[in-house]
Amino acid sequence: MKPWPLSHLQPWSLFSKFRLFSVFLLLVVSLEVTESRFLVKSLPGLLGDLPFTLETGYIGVGESDDVQLFYYFIESEGDPKNDPLMLWLTGGPGCSALSGLLYEIGPFTINYANSTLEKPMLEINPHSWTKAASIIFLDQPAGSGFSYAKTREAYITNDTLSTLQTYQFLRKWLVDHPTFLNNPLYLGSDSYNGIVLPMIVQEIYNGNEIGEGPHINIKGYLLGNPLTDTSGDYNSRIPFAHRTGLLSDAIYKSTEENCYGEHLNVDPNNSLCIHDLQVVDKCLERIRKPHILEPFCDTFNALKSDLFRRVLRSLDKTANDMWSLPQLQIQGCRADNYLYSYTWANSRNV
Repeated sequence: MKPWPLSHLQPWSLFSKFRLFSVFLLLVVSLEVTESRFLVKSLPGLLGDLPFTLETGYIGVGESDDVQLFYYFIESEGDPKNDPLMLWLTGGPGCSALSGLLYEIGPFTINYANSTLEKPMLEINPHSWTKAASIIFLDQPAGSGFSYAKTREAYITNDTLSTLQTYQFLRKWLVDHPTFLNNPLYLGSDSYNGIVLPMIVQEIYNGNEIGEGPHINIKGYLLGNPLTDTSGDYNSRIPFAHRTGLLSDAIYKSTEENCYGEHLNVDPNNSLCIHDLQVVDKCLERIRKPHILEPFCDTFNALKSDLFRRVLRSLDKTANDMWSLPQLQIQGCRADNYLYSYTWANSRNV
């Protein structure tokens, strides 16, 4: 099973078709844990045995456990009995938690110096958050990473249903791992899950309030570079570009006057605003929008976009464009490096 592409699923627009009845069933479903889990002692591309405890597995959620959510669990390398427990979700929607594990906060990462696209190598990350916390990296919703659904209908989801399924996953996971029930729990996410994660936190608090078991010892949550409000996010980009010196005072002033601060839902009859936005796009076309201090990488064509186009971290669309390249531009081209994880995760040895 390939760990990323969602191209075989129903379009996101179909998520609105799920019925309230199924949500009700999800809320009242029992916490009988139906899961498979494995202790992983070694990983392809990493020399020697793992110096930490890695568990992977599935937990069924939803109606009749039709959705099977895959997780990676790494015990704290410090004091797992007392260190915090964290549930980490990667954004998208639909990105594998492997992205957060390999490229953000996990205990191992790509060893670029000794890797090729055909044979990625791993190395220990000395800055991993697992030095001080036990972390569950969760592939959600179904269709993300190694998570899957047993029926076509079960792939249909939206933010509300994904919230409820993640909450159910967490409760089931804690029932099956009772030694972590009393550890302080934190939730973390980035990107699109800036919308979903606060909803999950609210579900946890609501469940604790009504005495829904098990009681979850939640202490807080954190969001990294989150999407929160689409309009506010996109309409703040031109002011940000101006404040960081990427746009001149004249261009910024003209855009604000002609667009009235609305850069996303533009009146098609407002020709002055449309012209100004085209000028802005031209000024920023060689700037990497997610991180303006990183180099702009020509090779990663699929990640090029204008200022207001959403870009999802889906490797399926970009792999074919990059596969024939003799060598990736490793220095600073973060997006190029995602292809190593695509190769690694799809290996028969993983």
